[in-house]
Amino acid sequence: MLRDVWWRLDAAIDLDILYWSAALGATEALLAGTTCIIDHHESPNAIEGSLDVIARACNDVGVRVIACYGATDRWADDGSLRLVVDPASPMTDGARRGLEECDRFLRTGGRGMVGLHAAFTCSDETLARAAQIAAEHDVGVHVHVAEAIDDAAAVRRLAPFANDAWLLVHAVHLDVPLRGRIVHNPRSNMNNAVGYADPLRFPNQVLLGTDGIGADMLEEARLAFARLREARPSSAADVVQQWLDAAYEIFPEARGDVVTWSYDDVDEPWHAMYTTAIRAESVIVDGRELVRDGAPTLVDLDEVRAKAREAASTLHRRMAQAA
Repeated sequence: MLRDVWWRLDAAIDLDILYWSAALGATEALLAGTTCIIDHHESPNAIEGSLDVIARACNDVGVRVIACYGATDRWADDGSLRLVVDPASPMTDGARRGLEECDRFLRTGGRGMVGLHAAFTCSDETLARAAQIAAEHDVGVHVHVAEAIDDAAAVRRLAPFANDAWLLVHAVHLDVPLRGRIVHNPRSNMNNAVGYADPLRFPNQVLLGTDGIGADMLEEARLAFARLREARPSSAADVVQQWLDAAYEIFPEARGDVVTWSYDDVDEPWHAMYTTAIRAESVIVDGRELVRDGAPTLVDLDEVRAKAREAASTLHRRMAQAA
């Protein structure tokens, strides 16, 4: 899946495609009542300035974003793709540039983290440098951890560096505890057939995410609850609500946001987990109404969708040519 789809897709992204992809994702999130996004991005042929593009797209829509570039050594310096990265190999130019983009973005006032793709595509040198940059900026590292069995050994390589500010995304095949917040992505895990993460196996704080496959956090919560009940039938809806609420520790200012929903009891977890098609009718952020009557106020939804469709066509054409 990574080799045939996602890594080819990453390589086809340019900054224009990136802007409209981010703008569409941010708009769809906002229309679903989400006002804050944590993003993990990779575009090996358009690294420099990529985090500024994502931040600009989100700002244009009106949502907050914490961005990072996912550094990886899977692209060798000659441009070839390496499916296996030797931990002892030196850091590649691509990984260096990815970490420099994170560093530059943070140094110039961007709100972000330091990104790593996953340990199995990174050298030890890259892991150590990412942790160093994160410590310099007093931020966490955002990394995919043990999403599939290929990365099951990640914990042993990450343990010397990880701390409570890290985001451990997926953690499906995590076999021993690792410091950091676990980000559970049930829909993405199902789509990629990697298994059920069962995040309650560990004492870590759990957040809920989409891994970019969707933008409706209430819908993601309902799916997370169904999977949780499948694994642990006595689980209460409050558990998933806690996963949603944990994001306020990262975006405390979001507590002041006001969302008016199409359903009166959306604040009751048991109601929300069993009620479909709940819509955000109005969203107010920092005193600005960003959604009115179910439509965005700062951007033209039809234009964003049309531009994103054009960008997607270009992306798919490039992927086909590279096949």
